[in-house]
Amino acid sequence: MVNQLETVTVGRIERPFGVKGEVKVRPLSDVPGRFEGLRSVSLLARNGQTLETSVTHVRRVGAEFILGLTGLTTPEDARLWRGGFIRTLRGSVPELPDGQYYECDLIGLAVSTEESQPIGVLEEIWDLPGNPLFVVRQGAKEILIPAAKELIRAVDLTARTMTVRLIDGLGD
Repeated sequence: MVNQLETVTVGRIERPFGVKGEVKVRPLSDVPGRFEGLRSVSLLARNGQTLETSVTHVRRVGAEFILGLTGLTTPEDARLWRGGFIRTLRGSVPELPDGQYYECDLIGLAVSTEESQPIGVLEEIWDLPGNPLFVVRQGAKEILIPAAKELIRAVDLTARTMTVRLIDGLGD
């Protein structure tokens, strides 16, 4: 595909679906028709592996989607991508003011402290009253970080990193 700044993360692969290698995907995009129009995508696994592939079919199931992807023909193939992300060409989206980011650009960022201590990967954003909450995971460990300016010290979309200030008890 192209570089990461020209692509957008549109979904997270939740799990394999059925016996034909399909995947169940939770959308990370609020663009109407985004999934129905997908043709070429890039898969990004949790281990960093990527796969350029084509979408063979899409169907909506409640709030999620079932996707058929070229090259995934068995549940075992699909299982390798569980927890991974689906990226596609960005298209035209308006530029945001400094310090504001599209949610899809933040998902997948490597998160570390101001002291350069790695914390994990930003995997989800919960929209809560007051502030959104960043869900950062590293293995089985999960840290919830409020999306507040006092805590989010820097975001570098080019380097795919976020620097945070942890307050007492947040990283325990």
